[in-house]
Amino acid sequence: MTEPVRIGTRRSLLATTQAGHVAEMVRERLGREAVLVEVTTEGDLSQASGVPLAGSSNTGVFVGALRDALLRGDVDVAVHSLKDLPTYPHEGVALAAVPLREDPRDVVVARDGLTLGELPVGSRVGTGSPRRVAQLHALGLGLEIDGIRGNVDTRIGKVRSGEYDAVVLARAGLARIGRLDEATEVLDPLQMLPAPGQGALGIECRADDADLLGQLALLDDRPTHAAVAAERAVLATLEGGCSAPIGALAEVVEGEDGDEIWVRAIALSLDGGLSVRMSASGGPNDAVGVGTRLANEMLADGAARLADRLEDRLEDTDKRQNA
Repeated sequence: MTEPVRIGTRRSLLATTQAGHVAEMVRERLGREAVLVEVTTEGDLSQASGVPLAGSSNTGVFVGALRDALLRGDVDVAVHSLKDLPTYPHEGVALAAVPLREDPRDVVVARDGLTLGELPVGSRVGTGSPRRVAQLHALGLGLEIDGIRGNVDTRIGKVRSGEYDAVVLARAGLARIGRLDEATEVLDPLQMLPAPGQGALGIECRADDADLLGQLALLDDRPTHAAVAAERAVLATLEGGCSAPIGALAEVVEGEDGDEIWVRAIALSLDGGLSVRMSASGGPNDAVGVGTRLANEMLADGAARLADRLEDRLEDTDKRQNA
């Protein structure tokens, strides 16, 4: 009798829901039983203790413990929100599949059913993402942007209690836990580009488990995998020479000569006052190449100097004010 596939997951509602979706796919498409194995991650511990993620030494703060469990043999599969995965490879671990993606856009949950544009100047908006902070500032709405931690319930609860006027969240997360009706606005990517990989799941297994790797490939959605590969190539290349907040979104669309991949990306100063926004297209089979070339063009166009340019601008402002 075939052993069930042990799927490692964080303990949060969203994580177990996402892992549950993967378990259902394993049962339906692979004809194998699947069980969830809960793993406590460093990110969960820091969240519970109130330690902020910003400035953490681990960019894959929710990933490490799951990968450790995988490599120890405690689980056969690890399920991640793909936007949490570092862009560099991890020895002994393979990205086996990226299933069909949820809508990658961000949403607003605001008091009284308001949209961002309807919030009064000075309204308090919560987000824990520098990418969202910078793009919210860039909209020039006069909002007060504050950091926020916690799960979806905690964040939305701070709006319901009046502590915040609104919070910005990933649409995919709300959709997966059945709370999409609480969103008061879906943000157009022209206003706010999502994080690379947002809305997608990453299914990992041990690199030497050839049988399971081959089976899990049946869960892969090729257009989604190509899109997130392009976005992650943008992120990996920009991270090499740019510390600015980064958003990216790629889509595989039907072109005149077959499918094409379109990639949009933005890098911003933290205050949103400076940005480099560009787009590129190419073949889906060259997704990584398209993303890499786009990011290099952005670096050449000034993305690498965003932090310096912001510093210079603040110094000029100080000089004018003190003159």
